[in-house]
Amino acid sequence: MTAGRQAGRARRGREGGGGERGGGEGGGEVGGERASDHRGASDHGGGRPGGQGGRGGRRAGESGTREAIAEAARAQFAELGYQRATIRGIAAVAEVDPALVHHFYGTKESLFAAAMRIPVVPSEALAAALFQPGRDPGLAAGGPGFGALLVRTALTLWESDQMKETFLGLLRSAVTSEQAAVMLREFLADSILGTVVRAAGLDRLVNAAEAEYRAAMVATQMLGLALTRLVLGLPAVAQASVDELAATVGPSVERYLTGRIDLPARLSRPA
Repeated sequence: MTAGRQAGRARRGREGGGGERGGGEGGGEVGGERASDHRGASDHGGGRPGGQGGRGGRRAGESGTREAIAEAARAQFAELGYQRATIRGIAAVAEVDPALVHHFYGTKESLFAAAMRIPVVPSEALAAALFQPGRDPGLAAGGPGFGALLVRTALTLWESDQMKETFLGLLRSAVTSEQAAVMLREFLADSILGTVVRAAGLDRLVNAAEAEYRAAMVATQMLGLALTRLVLGLPAVAQASVDELAATVGPSVERYLTGRIDLPARLSRPA
C-alpha cells in the first residue's frame, strides 16, 4: 500500500469514515493560484449549506483540518516527489476540497514548506534578500558582490535557530534515501534555482538551457558548502564565519552565474 493511501485510510478510520473524496471540480493545480482565488472556502463552511467544506465533507474550520492537509502532503511528496505531487491529489488523500488546500496554504511551495516543517518559504526568503528595493542594479543583476550576498543569505537562513534542524534533516535524508533525494532535487530545481536565475538576470542574458546549467553549478557550490560545514563539520569550514565564507565562496558563485565558464558543447551559443 502506498504512503498516500495509508494516510487516507488512517484518517478515515480516525474520523468515522469520511464522505465523498475530494479532488473533483472546484480546485486545480497550483500555478500562481493563491488563497484569494478561493474566497468561497472560508473558515465558516466553504460555501455549502450547513457549513460543509466542499466535496470531502469536512467543515473548513474543523479542528485539525490544516494538520490533516499537511499530513497528506508529506505522504504525497514522499511518495511522488515534488513535481508529481499535486494539490488535487493531496486534497483527495486529506478528503477535502482542493480549494481548502489553497485557502490554508496558498501555493504548492508554501504547502511543501509547511509539510516539511520549514519555517519560511525558501524562495520568498531569497527574493526578499536579493530583490531589495533600492539595491545597486549591478548587484541585483549578478554583478560584483552578488555571489557574496547569495552565500551570506543562504548561510544565515540555514543556520538560524528556526531552520537549522529541519535543513539538516533534509540534507541527511537526501544522502541516504532515494525518495528524499528526488523530492529535494525537484524542489530545488522548481523553487530555489529559478529564483537565483531571475535574481542574477540569467533569464534575460542567456537561453534557458544555459541558465539551468549555470544555476546547477551554483547548487554544487552551495550544497557542498552546506554538507562540509553543517553535516561533516570539516574544521576549516565549520570554524569560519559567515562573512569569511561569503568573501571566499562568493566570487566562485558569481563566476558560475555570469562569468566565463566552459559550457558543454550542446549549450554553446552560436557566435
